[in-house]
Amino acid sequence: MRRFRRRLLEWGAEHRRDLPWRRTRDPWRILVSEVMLQQTQVDRVVPHYERFVATFASPVDCAAARPAEVVRLWSGLGYNRRALNLHRAAHTVVADHAGFLPRGDGDLRALAGVGPYTARAVRSFAFGEDVAAVDTNAVRVLARCVWGAPLGAAAATRLGDRLVPAGLSWEFNQTMFDLGATVCTGSRPDCGCCPLRRQCAWHRDGAGEDDPWRSSPSARAQSVFAGSERQGRGRLLDALRRGGVSGVALAGACGWPDDRARAERIAGALVDEGFARWSGGADPVLRLR
Repeated sequence: MRRFRRRLLEWGAEHRRDLPWRRTRDPWRILVSEVMLQQTQVDRVVPHYERFVATFASPVDCAAARPAEVVRLWSGLGYNRRALNLHRAAHTVVADHAGFLPRGDGDLRALAGVGPYTARAVRSFAFGEDVAAVDTNAVRVLARCVWGAPLGAAAATRLGDRLVPAGLSWEFNQTMFDLGATVCTGSRPDCGCCPLRRQCAWHRDGAGEDDPWRSSPSARAQSVFAGSERQGRGRLLDALRRGGVSGVALAGACGWPDDRARAERIAGALVDEGFARWSGGADPVLRLR
């Protein structure tokens, strides 16, 4: 364990990426970054993060805005439900925590859109607690290097907790992210550049086809996006960001001109989830809230 920590942290001191959310310990900004990074690549997140925190510098600022303002600013990131969850989380922080993000695990997980991983990330990166924040990249490193067998998220988190050095959770977790993202990658790992190769269980076995990561639950491929309801939702939300969409125009806005029933189902879901509302009379128009 000592050797693992030393090699990892020495590599991190030289190779950790300079990212805007790594220059702050503000809990709100860290929460924003973690929510944005869910299922989204770092390079796409950086400009959106900088615009978002410039506009909504605190939970108070975000809670004071209309949901439509938050959803519009989210444009281009995808998985738009995250924007609404951040807005709802900000309301809870203002109402229940005097505008300051809580540090307790239960209080954090009570916020909209905050699960076990995100709560741990805030606890580590904002409050310096000695807990592992194990994302997909970290699971891959742990499965290959330490465990030498497939790992689920819960088991990887327990293993990560054993490895986090006291007082250095920020450095440890951020370095695990970067090692998995840039060296111990999913498809083409660069074992020759890995600081952990000498003690890597998979590398010692020859780094062959029997890759512990590929059998891990976290390695499951995403469903196809083209033609999916997620794609139609995204198209409709993009249209709503530009203005209202009438009932007769719904199908075209979703990209399914011959499937009005499907488009109406998507519109109904957006209303139920709090993204949009109907306005008008005989020919109602769907608008962002």
